[in-house]
Amino acid sequence: MENSALALHSRSASVTTFNGFNFSDWCEQIKFHPGVLDLDVAIYSEKPTAITEAGSNEEKSHYKHWDQSNRLGLVFIRMNIAGNIKTTLSKTENAKEFLKLAEESSQTADKSLAGTLMVTLTTMKFDGSRTMHEHVIEMINIAARLKSLGMEVEQNFLV
Repeated sequence: MENSALALHSRSASVTTFNGFNFSDWCEQIKFHPGVLDLDVAIYSEKPTAITEAGSNEEKSHYKHWDQSNRLGLVFIRMNIAGNIKTTLSKTENAKEFLKLAEESSQTADKSLAGTLMVTLTTMKFDGSRTMHEHVIEMINIAARLKSLGMEVEQNFLV
């Protein structure tokens, strides 16, 4: 376990920190690194039933592997979330649930950002402080960001 924890910690430096707006890229990295180390069982599967003395060695081994995967996965996920986001997420001791909470937080942030961008786009005016080309490029960039958030801005609207 110590080698797995050390390997996972060393990989943490290469993971983008989740800031509320980069969930898909961050999640891809969060799933990849533990997966390489075979520590992603808790991210993809439900917690196995508690083991008993009557349980088979295979069941005991699976539970132990899931438990290790869950503990290390949860720490790995928490290490790669910005502090201001981390404090808003509910407490859970399940890596799969925590990842779901981060996704829900991202969806809320996306809606907020989309609203802000839409207000910016609808209220911006050409004031002559820069070229018309720069003004149009900024509008196109905002429209592209909105599109990446799932809001299509019609060309006629931009015109």
